[in-house]
Amino acid sequence: MLFNSLQFLLYFVVVTLTYFSLPWRGRWVLLLTASCYFYMVFQPPYLLILLLTIVIDYIAGIWIEKTEGKTRKWLLIISLISNIGILAFFKYLGFFTENISGVFNGLGMPELAQEITSLVNRIFVKVLHVFGQSGISSFKDNMSILPIGLSFHTFQAMSYTIEVYRGHQKAERHFGVYALYVMFYPQLVAGPIERPQNVLHQYHTYFPYNFENVKAGLMQMAFGFFKKVVIADRLALVVNHAYNDPAQHNGLTLLIATFFFTFQIYCDFSGYSDIAIGAARVMGFTLMENFKAPYFAQSISEFWRRWHISLSTWFRDYMYIPLGGNRVGESRKYVNLMLVFLASGLWHGANWTYVIWGGLNGFYQIAATLRDKVLNRGNPPGGPASAEAKPKVARLGFAATPGAMATPPSIVRIISNTLFTFVLVMLTWVFFRAASTSDAFLILRKIAGLSLSNSISTPLNVTEMWFSVFLIAALMVKEYYFLYIPTRSTVRFYGLITLIALLCYFFGVFTSNQFIYFQF
Repeated sequence: MLFNSLQFLLYFVVVTLTYFSLPWRGRWVLLLTASCYFYMVFQPPYLLILLLTIVIDYIAGIWIEKTEGKTRKWLLIISLISNIGILAFFKYLGFFTENISGVFNGLGMPELAQEITSLVNRIFVKVLHVFGQSGISSFKDNMSILPIGLSFHTFQAMSYTIEVYRGHQKAERHFGVYALYVMFYPQLVAGPIERPQNVLHQYHTYFPYNFENVKAGLMQMAFGFFKKVVIADRLALVVNHAYNDPAQHNGLTLLIATFFFTFQIYCDFSGYSDIAIGAARVMGFTLMENFKAPYFAQSISEFWRRWHISLSTWFRDYMYIPLGGNRVGESRKYVNLMLVFLASGLWHGANWTYVIWGGLNGFYQIAATLRDKVLNRGNPPGGPASAEAKPKVARLGFAATPGAMATPPSIVRIISNTLFTFVLVMLTWVFFRAASTSDAFLILRKIAGLSLSNSISTPLNVTEMWFSVFLIAALMVKEYYFLYIPTRSTVRFYGLITLIALLCYFFGVFTSNQFIYFQF
């Protein structure tokens, strides 16, 4: 069930009205049942996969809390292996099999490569047939039958057992509440990726009807719809036209398409997050913030503190810090950074384009750290930086060392840092959007050799193109002055939400486009 559909709007109204008419004992049953239905609309058989991981992690959490010593660690390992194993099977089996087979073919052992491919294919097809996917004949079809939102609810489930193991969260004894923690419909398929200590207690809480929460939630949902159907899906028309066949387009067309994709993916994903967070807030639940105007970041480090916050903090807390974080030597720290970003890239998809996208972001972070180290050489830890070094620290658009700038940066420096960071981020999106690495490098070569005299190939006319640019500019102005539309005034609330609804109706692009991050 797509958020940007009439079906979801009807579903949301019915579920929400019923929710407020029930006592707590009925609310968790309603939300769990509604969440199961929400997921089954996409892929009914895969509800069994969710149920399997829920049962495993529910039992593991209780036993981890009860036991001590090595047994606790083994229980955690079993839980993590079950989650990662399911994720790896459905999402990465084809990717790893093809690459391993490619290695053996390169070593002159084609028979072994063929045997591995054939064995994996037989196993994959048999398992998929169990879930009713009888039309699947090869693991190469895995992306077409990937359980929707698998990466999101897998990471959320793992955060639960890890936090119980660390002693930061008590094991949940109420099976229905724990199942709701994994399956809560607003965040089920594309996050935010929550932590148990943030939301589990909320599912035990009775939230009375609160008009202020309803206003704030509905306004956030409305603007999320606007970002999706008016901006993201409009920009997608240009992006898809260029990226589906980059060989047929010149550098200027591809540059504009890349610029548009930079905002398409932001409006698409943050729009989903807004709808999810808003829907939860209407019912009284508070989900974590997932975006904070990322394209106003003045460094790559700041960008990642503003972009997909729930995922970046997940990797920080459960991978980077356990690997040693900043407590290890310089070389090891850089390795840790790169491993985290490569893993983040692979999390997004089973394709080398995503791995390269993650690697580029890791390279940016390491380059920034090395640059700061060189510019601050000779300054004692915590001491004042030299007059020459202070303004240079953030010059390249990366994170500056804390305390490295004694005076506030000028408006020119802020703008230059922001623009440079934006360009760096935009270049990485080429790999994220391209269908293959060869397409990505072709696009970059064409952009590097573009001529402003080239004609632009686009399915939109000149007026529609300028309207798209206007929408992007209006979005940036709105986010510069306030992240969320204020709803204190009830009259203003009704006026603004009516205006947004009318804008969505008259200017929205309704082509049943699913959200980009659903595929992850």
